[in-house]
Amino acid sequence: MTTPVPGDVLSLFRLDGTVAIVTGGGSGLGAGISRSLAEAGADIVVAGRRRGPLDEVAAQVGALGRRCLVVPTDVTDPAECDALVQATTAAFGRVDVLINNAGVSHVAPASRELPADFRAVLDINLLGAYWMAQAASRVMPPGSAIVNVSSMLGLIGSVLPQAAYSASKAGLIGLTRDLAGQWSGRRGIRVNAVAPGFVETDMIAEMPPETLAEFLRGCPLGRPATLREVGAAVVFLAGRASSYITGSTIAVDGGTSGH
Repeated sequence: MTTPVPGDVLSLFRLDGTVAIVTGGGSGLGAGISRSLAEAGADIVVAGRRRGPLDEVAAQVGALGRRCLVVPTDVTDPAECDALVQATTAAFGRVDVLINNAGVSHVAPASRELPADFRAVLDINLLGAYWMAQAASRVMPPGSAIVNVSSMLGLIGSVLPQAAYSASKAGLIGLTRDLAGQWSGRRGIRVNAVAPGFVETDMIAEMPPETLAEFLRGCPLGRPATLREVGAAVVFLAGRASSYITGSTIAVDGGTSGH
């Protein structure tokens, strides 16, 4: 059982001295989360399939004064997940935070979606998160945190036909609850999730304004989230400020899922 460390309230949001792995860290939400964690004081390990974007994020983290290790990784392969954790401990000596952000989407009518396409989405979004959690949990000390990046589509229906994506993100929420029940009290590893809605990424920037407006019609705040807003929620769940929270999912969707 872990107890919160004394300190003023602002210090509880700092991640100094911690090491965080971010999967899918080379672009979009993963890159934004990596920068937010680094701003809070964490050293970062960015993982993903393509080396080039990971190197760019590493340079950004370095500019913030934090160390960053790049480890190209395919999270669908449990052996590569183990290798990522081993590379992290070899470089930094520890793993304190795991951000399961690697993910893909696929839009197709359920009546015509190919089995291989459906399986590929679950393989990365859900199984990849499980393999990473398994690998990291073997070395994480008490007080560590896992944050699974789900989606508001794990909580509500989609306006697009995305059965595989929705199923994978809902599955992540269930996985979060189960791992929290297994690991939080016995091993001191908290497991939580964030469920973002629309976020200001390149995909949103390329969307026609009328299409984005249609998607945001059910959002009380009426706009996409910024990367920093999602990153702030992740920083909260990764550190001591959330020391009494586990098994929970925080919706960062402008109120869409509660509307």
